[in-house]
Amino acid sequence: RTREMQQSLPPYEVLPTDVTMEELSRSTTVMLEEPPQPPPPRDHLVWSLFTTIYGNFCCLGLLAFVFSVKSRDRKMLGDHSGALSYGSTAKYLNITALVINIIIVVIVVTVVA
Repeated sequence: RTREMQQSLPPYEVLPTDVTMEELSRSTTVMLEEPPQPPPPRDHLVWSLFTTIYGNFCCLGLLAFVFSVKSRDRKMLGDHSGALSYGSTAKYLNITALVINIIIVVIVVTVVA
């Protein structure tokens, strides 16, 4: 049983004869893992840019773009809750502008046809 235990242990280096224990460094390295960070909040900047350019009904796209930029600024400053709040506002403004633009396109196509 002891022979099996000795074989499972990792090999160790033999201390050279000209080195004493006092001459060896006595340091220990401890690796600490950081806890997993939550994903950064989304700022929807690209979506807001396209909404501003292609479907800026009642300036909703421009407002969404402003809130997206504010969200990105807050994210860079490390304000997670502020970035999340501005990002969700930008998302809802983009959704509203998209729905209104779809309704306008359907009405125009219906009237023309």
